[in-house]
Amino acid sequence: MFILRIKALKWPWMALCACAFLMSSLLPLAAHTQTLQAPVKLALIEGLSGPNASGGEAVYRNLVWAIERVNARGGVPWGKGSVPLVLERFDSQGQTQEALSGLRLAIDGGARIILQGNSSAVAAALIDAVNKHNARDPARRVLFLNYAAVDPSLTNEKCSFWHFRFDAHADMRMAALMELLREDAALKSVYLLGQDYSFGQSVLREARRQLGAQRPDVRIAGDELHPLLRIKDFAPYMAKIKASGAQAVVTGNFGPDLTLLVKAARESGFDGTFYTFYGNALGAPAAMGEAGVGKVIAVADWLPNVQSAQAEGFYRGFRARFPKPDGDYVHMRMQLMVEALAQAIGEAAKRGSADGAAPEAADIARALESVSVSLAGQTGNMRASDHQFQQPLVVGVMERQGAPGVKFDVEGSGYGFKVIKTLSAAQARMPESCVMQRPAS
Repeated sequence: MFILRIKALKWPWMALCACAFLMSSLLPLAAHTQTLQAPVKLALIEGLSGPNASGGEAVYRNLVWAIERVNARGGVPWGKGSVPLVLERFDSQGQTQEALSGLRLAIDGGARIILQGNSSAVAAALIDAVNKHNARDPARRVLFLNYAAVDPSLTNEKCSFWHFRFDAHADMRMAALMELLREDAALKSVYLLGQDYSFGQSVLREARRQLGAQRPDVRIAGDELHPLLRIKDFAPYMAKIKASGAQAVVTGNFGPDLTLLVKAARESGFDGTFYTFYGNALGAPAAMGEAGVGKVIAVADWLPNVQSAQAEGFYRGFRARFPKPDGDYVHMRMQLMVEALAQAIGEAAKRGSADGAAPEAADIARALESVSVSLAGQTGNMRASDHQFQQPLVVGVMERQGAPGVKFDVEGSGYGFKVIKTLSAAQARMPESCVMQRPAS
């Protein structure tokens, strides 16, 4: 705010002239101030406290880094100029009702891009809430970008025009793990263990299906679900796994449910293999320690030890930005997601009017449907039919840092993941059953 104080002058006409002069000099500044655009608000709705707080904070770090990169380039095109992206945090504590409360607060605060991922149950509720909000309040429609909720139904029977998933869904990840499991001729029995909610159930269901189709000779020694993020000691589960004679465990567990599981495996002396979705970070390698070398297998969209100068520079840049060991968990898909959003906003702004009006959510969504992005040698594109991002997948095995192919360790643990299988986007692709309902405008 500018406050003008004009001292009384001897002649009134001089005061009037001075005032007129000052006001005329401020007119261009006032006009410029009026044309300044507000930043584009992104709302992160995630469990930033509670059992999986470390997973939520890892997401936040990745999004911060991605947004900083976009803003360093000048932000995103918006009308005749550019504006920055800003990220706001809403702590759902991993609970659905808290997430829905966060959604309402975010929308009321002006956010039009919603980001969430660390629970498929929460994601399903958000999709439903976003659908209803957008139908009820078209002037404030929002988009939901999902970076980690991988229940396949979210882009199949529950697909939505307003929802885009940037992680490979559970069936795609399971198919990548099966590429290795199928080749292990010595494997004769596995134990299926998962979290008892939509995602964990879908992981075990798909594991049974794919084992039956590709390795019918492998015996399923156990098939068990456990409460989500409530088990403090997995020793009883490991006792059952050992007693079953299983040579391997297939699990989609994440957060403490994975860390405590592999810790119990180490303490029990279990000598089998773990086929995991998330065994490459958030404490799991340190929990397993030497017992995990050659035994913990993880599937991901990207791993730090992919053999590429571009990838190495990208990873070193992240580690320089977040140097603490517990900050070491890079999600390439989140970087691509933010790049895709920036590209789509720019395309929507280009197609719209040039008077500085903000692009509509539907226009950004239509641009996102055809987006194709590349970063540090990793590429991906959105499939318009179901809004499932298509990208390569890699499978790695835990090894000591310094072993061939393991330049980088994880979280200062001394252990990293060697890439042993790479699937192209075409190889990772799976059919979809989405019936997309698109808005008329």
